[in-house]
Amino acid sequence: MIEELFLIEKQAYRDSFIHRLDARVKIIIAFAAIVAIVAIPYSTMIYRVGAVFFLFFAVLWALARLSPRVYIWRLIMVLPFGIFIIVAQIFFENPHYTVFTPIVDLPFNIHIYAESVEFASILLVKFLVCISFIILLSSTTRMQHLLEGAGRLGLPAEFSLILGMMIRYLFVFAYMYRKVTESLETRCFDPFSREIPWKYRVRMLGYTIGTMFIRAYEQGERTYLSMLCRGYGRESHLFITKKPLPTRDWAFLATGMVIIIAVPVLTWLGISPW
Repeated sequence: MIEELFLIEKQAYRDSFIHRLDARVKIIIAFAAIVAIVAIPYSTMIYRVGAVFFLFFAVLWALARLSPRVYIWRLIMVLPFGIFIIVAQIFFENPHYTVFTPIVDLPFNIHIYAESVEFASILLVKFLVCISFIILLSSTTRMQHLLEGAGRLGLPAEFSLILGMMIRYLFVFAYMYRKVTESLETRCFDPFSREIPWKYRVRMLGYTIGTMFIRAYEQGERTYLSMLCRGYGRESHLFITKKPLPTRDWAFLATGMVIIIAVPVLTWLGISPW
């Protein structure tokens, strides 16, 4: 998971049309797509809207010149957190429906309903579209640029300062974690090796976790003292300069918002060409 953090930031440092867009544009597009797909009622129209949204995401991903394997790997990392909730829906009578048709009868009076399967599939489409745009945003925008873009969009200065410090020292903690794991590997310690007694593995992992806590505490003390020496106080804020959007970014933002707004509206009115 720590290595994944470095990989995400590495992908964000690539160069492409999408990478060069202002962070504010990408934040607005991503959040607009998420709000639009979530706001659509639970009906079968979500399949058509979700397909168009996913096609829009695929075009943006291709313009970003990122490998599909990056997207698939990151999706697999996130998928278990949502799949469990989605799969569980098929065993319950969802209040969005009034009539239920059993399609599978299981022991212990458990039934799988066709309407529940439909609801789970709708939930899956919403989940995939939302996660896809989040992956696109994080894979094409550096963390510092995300913070600055959010600040320019109106994120409170207190939040910007806290998030800025968290982002900065998250990588410091990740670097410390990697050094500890590399030290264990050079000593041929594998916590999953069955050749080593489990009590010894648990004790060594306990020592490692304790070491990480101590190092994090010491790093926090050093960081706080350094900030005080540089004049940090209650009125301190992250300095974010004003930056006008170029015409290219305005054009892309307008095009993206037209697609995100028009697709659900036209589908809802029943006049969609797809």
